[in-house]
Amino acid sequence: MSVALEIRNLRKTFPGVTALADANLVVEAGSVHALMGENGAGKSTLIKIVTGVQGADSGQLLLGGEPVSFANPLEALSAGIGVVHQERNVVREFTVGENIALSSMPRRAGLVDWAQVWREAKRCLDMLDLDIDPRTPMRELSAAQIQLVEIARGLYRSAKVLLLDEPTASLSNDEAERLYRVVGQLSSEGTAIVLVSHKLDEVFAHCDAITVLRDGGTVMPSRPIAQTSHDDVVAKMVGRTLANLEVDARPVDRTVTPALELVEVSTGAGHREISLAVHPGEVLGMYGLVGAGRTELARAILGLDRITGGEVRMEGTPVRIRSVRDALRRFRIGYVTENRKEEGVFLLQSITRNIAVTIWSDLSKVLGFVSGRREREAVSTYVDALDIKISSQEQLAGQLSGGNQQKVSLAKWLAARTRVLIVDEPTVGIDVRTKRAFYELLWRLADEGMAILLISSDLAEMVTLADRIVVMDRFIVRGAVENTHDYPSMSAEVMGHIHGSVVAR
Repeated sequence: MSVALEIRNLRKTFPGVTALADANLVVEAGSVHALMGENGAGKSTLIKIVTGVQGADSGQLLLGGEPVSFANPLEALSAGIGVVHQERNVVREFTVGENIALSSMPRRAGLVDWAQVWREAKRCLDMLDLDIDPRTPMRELSAAQIQLVEIARGLYRSAKVLLLDEPTASLSNDEAERLYRVVGQLSSEGTAIVLVSHKLDEVFAHCDAITVLRDGGTVMPSRPIAQTSHDDVVAKMVGRTLANLEVDARPVDRTVTPALELVEVSTGAGHREISLAVHPGEVLGMYGLVGAGRTELARAILGLDRITGGEVRMEGTPVRIRSVRDALRRFRIGYVTENRKEEGVFLLQSITRNIAVTIWSDLSKVLGFVSGRREREAVSTYVDALDIKISSQEQLAGQLSGGNQQKVSLAKWLAARTRVLIVDEPTVGIDVRTKRAFYELLWRLADEGMAILLISSDLAEMVTLADRIVVMDRFIVRGAVENTHDYPSMSAEVMGHIHGSVVAR
């Protein structure tokens, strides 16, 4: 095969941080090439340089064997490089079709040819079996649907090289498999695919070759996937091997009053008679496919969407929660959102301000002034505990990698010492070592009495983490199962509830 994309000795530094140090990558045409590494290893920076978002300090980029350099993303796109970034980049006030065709609107007689916009957008959506009208405003879509639309946008232009940065992060297993069918089709037609993912199983199932970055440098040069193993990749990523995570069922006392309980709750979003309870010390999972209504239910609990019937109870007492602030101040409920870029962190504020925002009232002194020293001391605890890679506490959150932004989003709720923690897609963009540490952190919090409501589209993660799994489909609870942590049997039972082959109990 011919080489579609080659990177030679790429270097990039930011104030106080070396993002890339002599990184190398060779991607053949018609191949699916995995690019892996821990958070902060340089993967997203490399992609931004290849796509013209940022410039390199030194090094060389070759496309089809010819040296190239892009001053902006439009130049990269015109050269045949498409990308789906880890962070969502859509215009929420535009329609789905407009977002898909935005880079190259078809025109007729100088005017936008709207009929062709809708037709081409529908073609790209159909490739993903995504049943969405191209005229639908983006603001009406869930985070997972937005992710799929971004992938459809990557299909709009027939790219020679398509870079996918954590494309299945918010997708269920079914949607991910649908995406990989399209990836396989594109690679068979000669497109070079670069896949950034933290999901080892996906990489080994769908990729032809792999490159691993660590601390900005290439520690595993382009290698056929058949010539490596899970342990080899993990050892290269983290500098040592990690033992498999052994999981046993944890005892949960469900005779005590639930920390959070929903009793026949209906919402303006469309939920009907939802009943569930999460007890102190329990990790309760909510699993479902895209459109199941899990995130919308969490938003309703927090007062962000309207509850039209039933009761929300905190420690047995019916309550009305009006906002996220109300949830934290009155009931000690924290919410780690799936949409960290728009809701999880303040990108233009420092790490200190992002983490300490939930505890300012606790840190304030006379006349309401917050002590900077106490702020920094409190924040340091969680930066260390979550291994957040920063140059200093004053670094802007927007300068962090996506995975480190997710850790900052979690840290602010841990600092607030919440009694109930709702976590929505918590390990999106988080590497294998940090993911393991995150799992252990959640279990430790549960062991200390915290009630945790976990939303995840990763069924393997759900089976690893949860004590009990509530299965949702189309805004209804279809069933609930005790978690035995045996993936094959749990997978069959959970999916059986969704597809109606298991009687709810």
